[in-house]
Amino acid sequence: MKILVTGNMGYVGPGVVRRLRASYPDARLTGLDMGYFANILAGPVTLPERRLDVQYFGDVRQPPPEALQGVDAVIHLAAISNDPMGTRFERATLDINHLATVALAAKAKAAGASRFVFASSCSVYGSAGEDSRSEDSAVEPLTAYSRSKVLAEQSLAQLATNGFRVTCLRFATACGPSDRLRLDLVLNDFVAEAMISKTVRVMSDGTPWRPLIDVRDMARAFEWAIGRSGGDDFLIVNVGADEANYQVRDLAEAVAGVIPGTDVWVNPDAAPDRRSYRVSFARFRALAPDFVPRVGLRETVTDLVDTLETTGLRDAVGVRSRFVRLHILSELRSLGLLDAELAWTPPQLVQSISGSA
Repeated sequence: MKILVTGNMGYVGPGVVRRLRASYPDARLTGLDMGYFANILAGPVTLPERRLDVQYFGDVRQPPPEALQGVDAVIHLAAISNDPMGTRFERATLDINHLATVALAAKAKAAGASRFVFASSCSVYGSAGEDSRSEDSAVEPLTAYSRSKVLAEQSLAQLATNGFRVTCLRFATACGPSDRLRLDLVLNDFVAEAMISKTVRVMSDGTPWRPLIDVRDMARAFEWAIGRSGGDDFLIVNVGADEANYQVRDLAEAVAGVIPGTDVWVNPDAAPDRRSYRVSFARFRALAPDFVPRVGLRETVTDLVDTLETTGLRDAVGVRSRFVRLHILSELRSLGLLDAELAWTPPQLVQSISGSA
């Protein structure tokens, strides 16, 4: 079996590839990535791509044909991956997250792939307040990022047929340690801030709801999705755990409970944050009982602390910005290495590197 993982050199990708290599030791694993964050490694780790058979460096908007040749399944992670980046690069976000996603799926289908797994987001529910949203609830995307996910889901539904099964995984907010860490995610940011300053600052009033999922549990969900049998050819499913719906202030308190001496400050003058949603994960629990999340909040925080200890975070506040994706893209733009559409300048040559499991 040949499995293509796009965006494998981001935050979620290393764990997905690790899981696939363990579960499908004889599979031909291929990566496709622009390489924006290739050198953003957390600590003295070896390259995660060593677990791949081939790594392609290229734009998902123009995927190299050889990456799709003979492919059986595609795990599509490549995206402009949060609200701040989506706001700063709105046109590129819609182009990459929506149009390129659909074009890639169509090319994969034409190449004979039978599975396409799309990394979507629970952020599509937008402003749900205290209500718990299921897959049958109306979506209310509030940002370019969440709109792009909704549009991609709608277009992918038109491609799904008998023989080409599409699964859209609406993930809770990602968190936890990774070989390519991000600190622009709520829990990860709180942990870093507590380690640097012994204070967690909650810039909202602390009441917005966020469901969380550790990246290691995300990897397990991808494994389920490419191997699922039965059910519809097109499936949308929320991925997370009902007990992992938290209010932001509760996350801050959880971090303070693990890192001794940490104070929590909640902004008393904060304007209301409309991005608040609780999510029901009953469908995923019913469909994939052996793949439901296993990593608890305290374990995630503890493991993040261990990971950040290896980055030199305590020694220099500037280290923190290396793990903020918008900062990296902005820096590459300021150096003239990326154009306004986030393409390499001059255009990147598609290259491949053979790896070893």
